[in-house]
Amino acid sequence: MKKKIVVWIKQRVKEAKAKGIILGLSGGIDSSAVVYMMSKLSPKPVKTFSIGFNEENYSELKYAKVIAERFNTEHHEYVVRPDAIELLPKLVWHYNEPYADSSALPSYYVAKMTRQEVVVALNGDGGDEDFGGYERFMAARYAELINKTPFPFKKKIIEAILKKIPESLDFKDFKTRFRRFLAMSSKPYRVRHYNWVTIFRDNEKENLFSDEFIKETADRNSFACLDKAFNECGSKDVVDLVMCADIKTNLLDDLLVKMDIATMANSLEGRSPFLDHKMMEFCAGMPSNMKIKGTRLKYIIKKALSEILPKEILSRGKMGFGVPLDAWFRGELKDYSYGILMSDKCINRGYFKKDAINKILYEHTAGRANNGSRIWSLLFLELWHRVFIDKE
Repeated sequence: MKKKIVVWIKQRVKEAKAKGIILGLSGGIDSSAVVYMMSKLSPKPVKTFSIGFNEENYSELKYAKVIAERFNTEHHEYVVRPDAIELLPKLVWHYNEPYADSSALPSYYVAKMTRQEVVVALNGDGGDEDFGGYERFMAARYAELINKTPFPFKKKIIEAILKKIPESLDFKDFKTRFRRFLAMSSKPYRVRHYNWVTIFRDNEKENLFSDEFIKETADRNSFACLDKAFNECGSKDVVDLVMCADIKTNLLDDLLVKMDIATMANSLEGRSPFLDHKMMEFCAGMPSNMKIKGTRLKYIIKKALSEILPKEILSRGKMGFGVPLDAWFRGELKDYSYGILMSDKCINRGYFKKDAINKILYEHTAGRANNGSRIWSLLFLELWHRVFIDKE
């Protein structure tokens, strides 16, 4: 199976025919595997492009450099800074809808940088969906175990443990992730997944929305889209169910949209070998315990590439293409976010309560909460209105 995976990846890369260009080398397993295959297939050095941040917790440049040096690529780097927010109205124009994923910002920059060199490039998108690369997939298995295992005073024990774990603003901190996991562990798997992937939970939307807007949206169910996806997945394995629903929602409506628009906006064509339908069908046929073994994510592909990629790449945790919004909205972009979201123009649209928006901004800037993703979502929505409704 391990050798077969390597062969499959190489074949998918070969069929993509991108002439030795990798878009968005992160130093993660997927993009690194594509670089390796391209270096084997290309007679010339592969060109690689990476985006990073000054905030080290969010930057993967050092890992990308390891791969670039390992496979002797022609490597290019770009550091995204808070002043990149000036690009936001342009992003709003290109995305043409309220788009809540802040990684659209670095995606645009890496596509722009790549386009200066080529017109077609490959990326590593799809590897996490194929091989189980997200913590929420693993969490689904263990939460289901807790949920289905009867033991005395389970609810009280969980509540007692939660009280012992302090709140943290660092989403990457293990205690923060474990606390979030435990808080949802006794819920049905669909409800758990819904709460793990949403930016605003239902109770938070009730506090945020104006009374009039709540009435107008009373018949709308945010859960319906995800529930439909789960209904279309025919497995009895909770990990397979969550991975299937994730592909039908997050991959299709977020990740593919993000990169497709970022590349099109820069007249670049991006291709994803891991998303080749043959590759996805091959991976979908594997049992989930080959993808997630214990607490080890992407187990089988790591084994398959163990003699190809450096150990520091195989053993590192997943960072994702995140943006340091928490720091930006407490620092250089504090006045920017207040100025737009607390403006009369924004408040008078009638969607949100002024006090609720002020609370989101204040608690974030005061260091009492990490509302970076929520602030980004609200900003993008307001700017979308100004560009497409107000015609500014």
